[in-house]
Amino acid sequence: MNEQQANIVFAGAGSIGTAIGNTLARAGHNVSLYTIEEHIAKAINEKHINPDYFPRAPLCEKLKASEDIKVLLEADVLFLALPSIITVDFVLQNKEYIREEVVLVNLAKGFGCGKMTITSCLEKMVNNPVSTMKGPTFAREVINAAPTAMTFAAADKKLFDQIGGIFNNTSIYLDYTTDVEGVEYLSILKNIYAIILGIVDAHFDSPNLRFLVLTRAFDEMRRIMLRSGGRESSMFNYSGYGDFSLTALNDLSRNRTLGLLIGKGFFTKDISDTVVLEGKMAVNAFCEHILDEPDREEFPLIFELNKIFQNNYDMSSFVGNILRMAR
Repeated sequence: MNEQQANIVFAGAGSIGTAIGNTLARAGHNVSLYTIEEHIAKAINEKHINPDYFPRAPLCEKLKASEDIKVLLEADVLFLALPSIITVDFVLQNKEYIREEVVLVNLAKGFGCGKMTITSCLEKMVNNPVSTMKGPTFAREVINAAPTAMTFAAADKKLFDQIGGIFNNTSIYLDYTTDVEGVEYLSILKNIYAIILGIVDAHFDSPNLRFLVLTRAFDEMRRIMLRSGGRESSMFNYSGYGDFSLTALNDLSRNRTLGLLIGKGFFTKDISDTVVLEGKMAVNAFCEHILDEPDREEFPLIFELNKIFQNNYDMSSFVGNILRMAR
């Protein structure tokens, strides 16, 4: 792979795929976005905009888009910028177009199959080098070349040397860890705890309570990640404290926004059915498949949130139970 002019494909032309792809195209790489949306591909190629995600942001003219799945054959690096629930299936269904030496970089935040992370699923199912890249990133900032930090995680540091090289001279700054599972779990957990912070802020509007819960949330995340095989040091990579803080405390976060809706009393059956958020699905996965019933006292935040999703649950009881278990 030529790190000065790599052939890079993004599976997905949504907000984060377009934003990071555009960043790499500006740096001189050959970047293609694979999409099933004809109008998006046409607009990117002819008008250099993504009408669904960045209608007012001019894209680099080197950035291309394609509806042809065979574009995957051109990749040295394949970034997976798809919804988490379809990421593993996408790779498996299109293995014939992904050469074995192609580096897979997972950008999706969620479980892959059952209670396994996306990278764990892929490592069992394909022979490609598998990695993940996560961090405190809002795509609207990335598209405008705001300095942005992300964590690249792979078992083999040679992958970081390669991927880090293609981000030289861009606005994206990478740190590195071999703790792939830790980074994957943190990217799921931070969405869950962002919902909780949104609930607390909407219902109580108390800075004291906000940071009480924020501190307990960070510790609860840490303990769940350690139980799941991650390393404590990963909490202090960009994908740890940074990503959690961005998602939990900034109103651009869709998971925090869901929490704000719940806290204001707008969480109806219609909202819960139509707002498909990785955070909500992950709560059920943790509470039903990873943690056990005796863990309720040790991890009160996540179990109390699960009660909200399962039942019509009083908000004062939610925080009251958290405070009772905080003593």
